[in-house]
Amino acid sequence: MNAPDDDDAPSGPSPFEAIGGEPVVLALVQCFYDLMDLKPDYKDIRALHPPHLEGSRDKLFWFLCGWLGGPQHYVERFGHPRLRARHLPYSIGIAERDQWMDCMREAMSETGLDPALADRLAASFFNTADWMRNKGG
Repeated sequence: MNAPDDDDAPSGPSPFEAIGGEPVVLALVQCFYDLMDLKPDYKDIRALHPPHLEGSRDKLFWFLCGWLGGPQHYVERFGHPRLRARHLPYSIGIAERDQWMDCMREAMSETGLDPALADRLAASFFNTADWMRNKGG
């Protein structure tokens, strides 16, 4: 077996490690859903969720752990996330994408994430949130 090239070596901690692991991911998810539940600015995306958010909180936490490079809790429970397919029943357009992003940016700020890390995560979150769109406008 050949030794890996230096280019193949990880270039630092995973986003999961950089964010602070499960405790910070959990705090981020809790803050995100608290904001969504309380702030009128996020009423449209709140309306897409069930009345009680416990299941949504768990699923986002499990998903984000793996998405950020940590434990694959979501995959272990449910298999491949199939994000787009799981979101197709909900009407998601630009307004919903932008509300989700604004809520996540606010949650990252309130959770105290390093601003440079939050910016990198926001770019990745945006790509994923934009991919969830299934309606115009």
